[in-house]
Amino acid sequence: MLTAVHRQDNARCHTARSVCAWFEEHQDEFTVLPWPANSLDLNPIENLGDHLDRVVRAMDPQPRNLAHLATALESAWLNIPVNTFRNLTDSLPARLAAVRSAKGGYSSF
Repeated sequence: MLTAVHRQDNARCHTARSVCAWFEEHQDEFTVLPWPANSLDLNPIENLGDHLDRVVRAMDPQPRNLAHLATALESAWLNIPVNTFRNLTDSLPARLAAVRSAKGGYSSF
């Protein structure tokens, strides 16, 4: 049976005893990768979230309710330029080096 690989940061909600116990009970289904605390520099989705935020905030008119916001976010997501993904991928070695230099803590990247 194949196991899914799961990556999560060390936020308290992710390391709660109940969460750890659940992953322990389901260890044959999931491999949880070790991940340093404060590792936002290694998480490209954080940068994509910033990109989506900027795009939606620049919309005129602004989304006026949750349904409009969902539509705006989906549109923004589907229109992220390929170079944005490529740049995030290409910058990962430098991000990793910065986190290593910071010994897993916050980096200046």
